[in-house]
Parts: sequence; structure tokens; C-alpha cells
Amino acid sequence: MLYKIFGILQTLTSPQLISILVLPTLFAIIVHEVAHGWMAKRLGDPTAERLGRLTLNPIRHIDPLGTILVPAVLLLLHSGFIFGWAKPVPITWENLRHPKRDVAMVAAAGPVSNLLMALMWGAVVRIVLLLPASAQWAGKPLEYMGLGGIAVNALLMVFNLLPLPPLDGGRVAVGLLPGPWAWRLSRLEPYGFLIVIALMFTGVLWVVIGPAGNFIVRLVAAVTGLG
Repeated sequence: MLYKIFGILQTLTSPQLISILVLPTLFAIIVHEVAHGWMAKRLGDPTAERLGRLTLNPIRHIDPLGTILVPAVLLLLHSGFIFGWAKPVPITWENLRHPKRDVAMVAAAGPVSNLLMALMWGAVVRIVLLLPASAQWAGKPLEYMGLGGIAVNALLMVFNLLPLPPLDGGRVAVGLLPGPWAWRLSRLEPYGFLIVIALMFTGVLWVVIGPAGNFIVRLVAAVTGLG
């Protein structure tokens, strides 16, 4: 299913592809960060709220490199893989009521938000497919945008769930593992993104996240009636 979406999107020109993926990619990244701050607030840390970061206003979250340049380059190169990041939402871990458990919950909130957004875009596609033929002039761009939104959110979800700090999956693992193992894993954090870049350029990253992303897309398709 994921590869079918790629096939559909690859029929578009680069300007068309960018125009339909800007909104889904931007919100996939921004809502992901807001979800971290929202969960932290519920667990006792209001830092993100006090600094005005619990908002969908993109100006408060955009990182020129991670939110704009990196996703745009990957799109233009038709890399088959999109990732990016916004400015991290500030969290004061010491404010959390149960730090070890709550760190994992705050980290998991981001990928969960991507799953919910993938389902939302799936619902958009489903609604568009029910439109009469006379409305296809507006429906077709929305269909492409919805398919892109499903793919982007599925890939960001599984990418962030890799058990490698500072990715969310790494923080979840650190929160769940016994003390000595958690400490050993946390020591990888300074090198996490270097490892990710190496995996990406060697092709290993896609081997890992491709099947998982495809599973999420199939799940979304089944839930929203697209399968």
C-alpha cells in the first residue's frame, strides 16, 4: 500500500509534489512536537505552555533546516523517504511526577499523534472518493494530499519509534528498560543522529522502516475503508 502511494505521487511534477505535501509534512512535524508538550503538561511540566509552544502556529515551531530544507530536498530527490523536525518543545524533566515512566509517555505522544494524523488523512481520502464526478476538480488535489499525509505520518511515526536516543523510541526504551540497560542505551544519545544518517546513506534505514511503514499504511487503509 505504501509503495502504491509512492507510485501515484511519482506521477506528479516536482512543483505539484511539493504543493500537495507542504501542508501534511508541516503539520506532521509540528503536531508531533506539540503532542510532546501537551503530554508533559498533563504529567506535571507546564514549561512548553508557559513559553507559548502549545500552539499550531508554525512560526513558533519552524526550524529552517529540519522543517523546510531537509524535507524539501528529500522530496525533490524522490528519495522514497521523508523526515524532518521542528524546534524541540522545551520540557523540564524534573517537573514530571514520575520521571522514568513519564519520560517514556512524553516521548510516545509524538508517534501516537502521527498515527492519529494518518487516520485523519485517510478519512479525508475516503470522503473525497465519495464525491460526485463533477467535484473531482477539487477532490483530486485533496486525494493526493491525503495520500501524501498518510505516507508522511506513517514514515515519521516508525522513524521516530526507532529505539535509538534521541529519537522518541530511544527515550521510550530508556524509560522502560531496567536501570543499567537504560543507562547504556542513553549513552548513545550524542551519536544518535550520526547513526541515523549512516543508516540512511547505506540504505539500511529504509530496509528497517519500509515494512513497518507499509504495515501502518495498511492499518490506516483498513480502519478508514480504503483497503
